[in-house]
Amino acid sequence: MRVEIKARNNEELLRKIREELRPGVTEVYVNLRPTKEIVVSILRQAPTVKKIGCPPSLYPKVSASVIRALNRIGIQLVPVKRSRGRPRKYDEETMRRIEALMREGKSPREISESLGIPLRTVYYMVNGK
Repeated sequence: MRVEIKARNNEELLRKIREELRPGVTEVYVNLRPTKEIVVSILRQAPTVKKIGCPPSLYPKVSASVIRALNRIGIQLVPVKRSRGRPRKYDEETMRRIEALMREGKSPREISESLGIPLRTVYYMVNGK
């Protein structure tokens, strides 16, 4: 089981770890730098953890001794890239379909009507890429 714990500061993170982690959890993601105190708290609450994730920007700042200690007991500390911002409404497959229809000679209006996408969005996807 995977658990995400997000907090604004270390004290809040430690409190959430005590409240939310239970035995049986195998993966934990924390949004703050995993210090020795945080790692010990995670292992105390969920001894079955095999992987701890943190943001890629914080991974280089993690103490080498913490990483070595985790490796010795068989636990991975990994940087986890999280997507930010608003999710895309149209996926890559839709983009490929628009491009294919354009190559076939269809007008943006015809593409808009056939795919059910606003005309302005079709223009943006064709010209703004």
